[in-house]
Amino acid sequence: MTDPAGDEDRFASLRSEVRAALASRLEVRDPAAAGLVLGAGSDDFESGRRYLKLLADGGWAVPSWPTEHGGMGLAGDEADVVREVVAEFDAPDMYPFLVGLELIGPTILAHASEEQKARWLPGIRDGSQIWCQMFSEPDAGSDLANVKTKAVRDGDGWRVSGSKVWTSRAHYSQWGLLLARTDPSVPKHAGITAFAIDLSSPGVTVRPLVQMNGDAHFNEVFLDDVVVPDADRIDEEGRGWKVGITCLSFERGSLAGDQGITVDRLIALGRANRVERRPVERDRLVQRIVQLRVNQMSALRAAAARQAGKAPGPEDSGAKIQTTRMVKATAALALDLEGPAATVYQPTAASPAGAPDAWQTMFLVSPSLSIRGGTDEIQHNILGERVLGLPPEPRVDKARPFSDRPDQ
Repeated sequence: MTDPAGDEDRFASLRSEVRAALASRLEVRDPAAAGLVLGAGSDDFESGRRYLKLLADGGWAVPSWPTEHGGMGLAGDEADVVREVVAEFDAPDMYPFLVGLELIGPTILAHASEEQKARWLPGIRDGSQIWCQMFSEPDAGSDLANVKTKAVRDGDGWRVSGSKVWTSRAHYSQWGLLLARTDPSVPKHAGITAFAIDLSSPGVTVRPLVQMNGDAHFNEVFLDDVVVPDADRIDEEGRGWKVGITCLSFERGSLAGDQGITVDRLIALGRANRVERRPVERDRLVQRIVQLRVNQMSALRAAAARQAGKAPGPEDSGAKIQTTRMVKATAALALDLEGPAATVYQPTAASPAGAPDAWQTMFLVSPSLSIRGGTDEIQHNILGERVLGLPPEPRVDKARPFSDRPDQ
């Protein structure tokens, strides 16, 4: 039986210890300050690498990683305490590194060999190697198990051909986590294998896709007979679906959160736009604060399910949907409050002349949240079938129901 009082004492001691260590290295964050949304408008590598080096010796950037791989070896609530304290301090744009730190690093810990962990995790932890996730294809987005990219055995390695799309960060990544079909004779989920692919290999072509906010973080990646050593295969042949599901569970968890929106920031938005004189807008602002709190609780519930070892399921889907709704509604409110000024780009303290301010950027980026990490439609189907007990969607593949297919 756990002792709540003992846990609180332990958490308080851990908070004090981490806070004291970081106070000598970092500045305290202004909770009302604007931040970037999923890296929009910035490809800043060096400040992020300096930041990760400041956190490296204590393992504070990756508290749940084992100590032998540079983490703190903490689990559950203790790791969350460290993350909360780290978030109290100022940090640069960490978007280029988050796929490695939050998605692929934990997936490598779960599925890779000890040699592979020792080879790849140090570069992910200190930011010297940037990774991307190479899952989606033109005909395999939500239906992820429908991947067509092929990997064919060739001696001690594999030859990979095909294409990927919507690959965030590929244009500046050194490595990618790739799903490819290695056995077309078995049911589609069973014939997939996971690889780490060196994106400097001959035969790899990356083409950025420009988004409506002017960024080009999404990419097409073309693979033309690319040689991948078998030493870079992750887990056993045919277990790529398991590897992919693990990675997706971490991705949905990373998208379920406040996305840089805080109560202090919302209050500052209201004060700057005199909502005390605008009852309707003041009410909308209060609704957004309540929605933010609900979103944070949904994210905590999803995190608790993952920490308990549950497979990806409705908790992650519900938290992701809550986040998407909250970000879209908050960005729309911010632009409404700014009025006509929101229709033009204006320089701010946080952005150069000719660039959108933080709320404009959030508004332009927010539609992508309905796609990233599994579409809203897929998440709604998961909730409908697994929580409400609704019948499955009409079958596309007659051999398996919808709930067994895409991106779940």
